[in-house]
Amino acid sequence: MRPVDLAREHGLSTQAVRNYEEAGALPGTERTASGHRMYTAHHAAALRAFLALVRAIGHRSALEIMTSLHRDDLEGALTLLDRAHEQLLRDRATLAVLERTVEELGEDPHRYRARATRVLRIGELAGRLRISPATLRHWESLNLITPQREQGSGQRLYPPQEVHDAELVHLLRRGGHPLVDIALVLGEVRGMGRTPRSAPPWPSRGIG
Repeated sequence: MRPVDLAREHGLSTQAVRNYEEAGALPGTERTASGHRMYTAHHAAALRAFLALVRAIGHRSALEIMTSLHRDDLEGALTLLDRAHEQLLRDRATLAVLERTVEELGEDPHRYRARATRVLRIGELAGRLRISPATLRHWESLNLITPQREQGSGQRLYPPQEVHDAELVHLLRRGGHPLVDIALVLGEVRGMGRTPRSAPPWPSRGIG
């Protein structure tokens, strides 16, 4: 077979087929006396398997699995496939959390929208959520919330947007969701028309 014979079946360019071979997705080929690649049915099957894996688990994982197979490392390939399945399960769980959160936000947006119209200090926000200030500091260490700092004193200050995020984190934690999933949910929620975070120069006095 010629490169074009493999490429035509999948709507690829002949250069793409050569690139896949060089990357390790296809086994090596023999060459004609003039230097042309000679592909076989084995290469065609490998290309079908690789492209199917790409659709299922992504290009990088698919390439790692095919490379292991071409090295006759079946155990390594199966281990990589198991890891890919584990990642898919984690992704599905995260998507389920996100879908439920978005549905709940649509049903009652006021339930999760921060009602604060002023900047809160850490004690005020902790009291609002009925959690400890240490919990807020832990969420901050994981970049779930990002308070500002008061000039001079260095005390944490939470503008309304950060209050909203803290309320959402608290809600999801009460629902039993792990912090790693909550971080992904926050990223998606922040992308739903939210304005980028800013760092205004907070005054040292005058904040209630």
